[in-house]
Amino acid sequence: QLRLVESGGGLVQPGGSLRLSCSASGNTLGNYVIAWFRQAPGKEREGALCINISGTTTTYADSVKGRFTISRDNAKKTVYLQMNGLKSEDTAIYYCAARWNGCSAARSQYLNWGQGTQVPVSS
Repeated sequence: QLRLVESGGGLVQPGGSLRLSCSASGNTLGNYVIAWFRQAPGKEREGALCINISGTTTTYADSVKGRFTISRDNAKKTVYLQMNGLKSEDTAIYYCAARWNGCSAARSQYLNWGQGTQVPVSS
């Protein structure tokens, strides 16, 4: 079974950058579609970006377009979320999740989840 662990979160000032990592073990990362979700305080968890097994990416959250990018390194068993130009409204717990087939923004479509990493954006 694929296990996922997020890392790289932490306090960042508005306008700053951060790179999150999603490390996989227990199965071959290259066989999975990986998405980053986020859950802001008091809000529902939302899909942000996704990368399929061929490396094609999809951005679901309009608010992150042009600022966040997703990439994968199957050899390192890691998927990354590069976040630039961070805003206070990006404050959330960020989760990575995996599924077999194509990208989806629906939380219910993902069976494998990490524990999340917190990203507070504040001055």
